Formats: sequence, structure tokens, C-alpha cells
Amino acid sequence: MCIRDRIIHNPTQDYTRALVSVRSLEHAEKPTADPILQVQNVTARYRGTSFDVLKNVTVDLPPGQTLAVVGESGSGKSTLARVITGLLPPTTGRITFAGRQLSADLKGRSKDDLREIQMIYQMADTAMNPRQTVGTIIGRPLQFYFGLKGAARDKRVQELLDQIEMGKGFADRYPAELSGGQKQRVGIARAFAGDAKVVVADEPVSALDVSVRAQVLNLLQDLQAEYQLTYLFVAHDLSVVRYLCNRVAVMYVGKLVESATTTELFLAPRHPYTEALLSSVPKPDPRVRTEAVPLTGEVADPAHPPSGCYFHPRCRYCIDRCTAEEPALREITPDHFVSCHRARELTLVGVEE
Repeated sequence: MCIRDRIIHNPTQDYTRALVSVRSLEHAEKPTADPILQVQNVTARYRGTSFDVLKNVTVDLPPGQTLAVVGESGSGKSTLARVITGLLPPTTGRITFAGRQLSADLKGRSKDDLREIQMIYQMADTAMNPRQTVGTIIGRPLQFYFGLKGAARDKRVQELLDQIEMGKGFADRYPAELSGGQKQRVGIARAFAGDAKVVVADEPVSALDVSVRAQVLNLLQDLQAEYQLTYLFVAHDLSVVRYLCNRVAVMYVGKLVESATTTELFLAPRHPYTEALLSSVPKPDPRVRTEAVPLTGEVADPAHPPSGCYFHPRCRYCIDRCTAEEPALREITPDHFVSCHRARELTLVGVEE
């Protein structure tokens, strides 16, 4: 029985513990390569607002790898996903895919651009038309991108359903007849119907039961391995991030505050905010007890941010410089970027293997 079968057929076990095996054997960090997608100095705001919700964000997605974007609610994670997919045009900056600059607006992107960058939404219920069958929901992108109709489209729909382990009969069902996990699988099939190269997954398992999450995560890993897909994985659950993703970008109030490989970030965080986030990661061994890093106060208001470092009102390492001067994002060690004045001097607590 393969690792994947062990997780699926033992749904009551702790799924993050099961993912340890998946990570160690199937998802080791890969050598770096030229990015397939680059977000360069992007700033964005929503219509009708007078403040930026993303502020000068730069991230790269190497082909075939998974980049996690983490942070508290309101940090800008989902906004970054919307900018990449063209749902929210940035006010400044640019997005480059496979060496060519993409139109900031969704309407300006070519059919190939739309097909190759797809999104899996957090709430599958709201992302599907309740009056359409599963076959129609998956079949629409097949018709739009490839002109498939009739029997050819139905055949391809069934192939996609088989791939997500939903056999015959599901094509004629409506969303109301599906479980939460099945709806999310349909969302995944729809995203892959156009032969996507980059998939933006906006918290795709947060609304699912724990026993179903491992199954969906396994499916995403299988598809990535088979098609050499690149994922941008928006998440709250750092246990999932640790065993699923190659690299992590930490955001706070619309800014990128730390970026590193998953291994280095978990073992040796260099930003106090990252340290606080990691201290909340549950330990699978109940005998292991760690002290949570205190994180007092509220997330800064993006409309009225504090002076200097946005995190300084909540930071236990704050000094006078932090309140007056905004820190730049610097490369502290090779391929480890941090926005903190004290990044080189502090020794922060990570998560041991």
C-alpha cells in the first residue's frame, strides 16, 4: 500500500502527521530554477478605498514547486492571489509569466494566459453555479479554451472526474448533491481542465473536515507530480505548509516580511512575526510542550498604519529605530529575505524536525 493509500484509508489519523511521510519521500525541496511566474514590486488597492492592501510585494514561483503565502487574516494573502489571476489589477508593479509580461487587467489577457494560470477557491459552494451539473461546470472551460463539444467534451469531463476519483454518475449531479470534499474536487478538476501551468490555491482545504483534507492535499500533490505544476498555496495552517510547500512567504498588513525555503524558515525564522506564527503550530507528539510566543495587540489598520515597522506595536524585540524607520527587505543569508532591523542579531525560536 502506497503512502497516499495509507492516508486516505485512515481518515481518522492526524493528517499533518501523515503528511510528514509524504513530505520526506515525495516532496523534497528541488533545485532552484528560473521562475515561471514573477510578481515584481506590486502594489494594489480595492476600488473605493484610499489605501493600499498590497505594498511593493515581490515573489517568484519556480516551476514545479509550491510557494506558500501565510499570515493572519487581512495580511494580503488572498489579495495577492487575486492580483496574480488578474481579478484585481495592481496600481504599480508587474506580473511576468514564462518570460512575458501579463496584462494587469483580466480582460487584457490572452486566452492562453487565462488557461495557464488557474485558481482553486476556498469556498467551493460559492465558486459553482448551483443550477449547473458537474459535467457542465467542468465542461465549460473545455469548450471555451479548446472548443470541445458534445461527445468529445463529455469524454474529457469523465477523464477529469476519474482523475479526481469521482467515477461515473457524478457528471449528472448538481453541487447540492455533493459533499464538501467532492465539491472541492470538482473545483480542482475545473482548474485543471485547461491544462494549467500555475495554479493559485486560496486556502483550498480550510473549509473541509480534517479527515477530508489529507485526501484533497494528496490529490494536489499527485497532480503536481504528474504534470509538473506550480502552486501558489495560500494558507493559515502552517502544519500543512511545512509538509506540502518548498518555500514560504510571510505577509503582514500587505507587506512581505520574510521569505525562505520551508526548511530554513521553520528551523531558523528571522522575523519576530514569523516566530510568533510558528509557535502556534500544533505538535503531533503530546509529550512535546512548547511555550507560545506572546503576540499582543491587534493587526495594524492598513488605512492608518503605524510609523516605522508595521509590526513594532506587537513586537517584544522593538527598539526605538523600529518605531521611526521602516525596515527594507534584505537578504540575510543566501535566499533568505527578511524585513527587520534586528534580523542579524536576534536568535529566534523555530520548529524542530
